[in-house]
Amino acid sequence: MIGKLNHVGVATPSIDESVAMYRDLLGATSITDKWVMPEQGVWVCFVNLPNSQIELIEPYGDKSPITAFLEKNPKGGQHHVCFEVEDIIEARDAMKAKGATVLGEPRIGAHGTPVIFVHPKNMGGVLVELMETPKGDHH
Repeated sequence: MIGKLNHVGVATPSIDESVAMYRDLLGATSITDKWVMPEQGVWVCFVNLPNSQIELIEPYGDKSPITAFLEKNPKGGQHHVCFEVEDIIEARDAMKAKGATVLGEPRIGAHGTPVIFVHPKNMGGVLVELMETPKGDHH
């Protein structure tokens, strides 16, 4: 069921500062502009790597789902890992059938495709995002 690693999500109090770090310290040369996803409560941008992406997420608004994470990790840190799946509904149903806790219903993620999240308690302490494989290039 699991496909390729699409991205690693990194929560940050400042996308601008994080972009500077990836650019200046690590030499990243392909970084998207940041944009807001108000329905998700986050600002987002992607650092494009040869084999994957780093998704930088910064809180947007008072009800951002990453605010609590940043309260525990004020400098930010790894928030989730995202793997591709062919069919998000099939993946959701399979995860539930195997006893995993799926957080919420599928919704449209930053790549414009449906995503779900699986609770860290079922995934070795890691919040896992499953996203339907993008059709075409959304990077």
